Amino acid sequence: MFWRTVRGMIPHKTPRGAAAMERLKTFEGVPPPYDHKKRMVVPQALRVLRLKPGRKYCTVGRLGHEFGWKYRDVVARLEERRKVKGAAYYERKKAMRKMLVDSKKSANIDENTQKQLTDYGY
Repeated sequence: MFWRTVRGMIPHKTPRGAAAMERLKTFEGVPPPYDHKKRMVVPQALRVLRLKPGRKYCTVGRLGHEFGWKYRDVVARLEERRKVKGAAYYERKKAMRKMLVDSKKSANIDENTQKQLTDYGY
């Protein structure tokens, strides 16, 4: 859907437009090379910052569903599963970070060892 929308905005029949369309990558979901990379939020693109209060908006998923896309429920289910897994991962990460801080506080390191560690960059 998104690819088709962009194609309508670009002169895709000219060599320059065809080259631009070849460079465009669109995916349904997050494909394997990108699913393990850190996701970032772009504040300039947030709906709450860009739209005035009370303005109407739509999402690509809802538009696609209205025009015959059959996978809205599948994507919603997968998104819920991803959120649950992400929350569990974050809780484990928080617990590990707390354990690390506690162990650093309770560690008895003599001056010699501390000097060697600082020499190594720790």
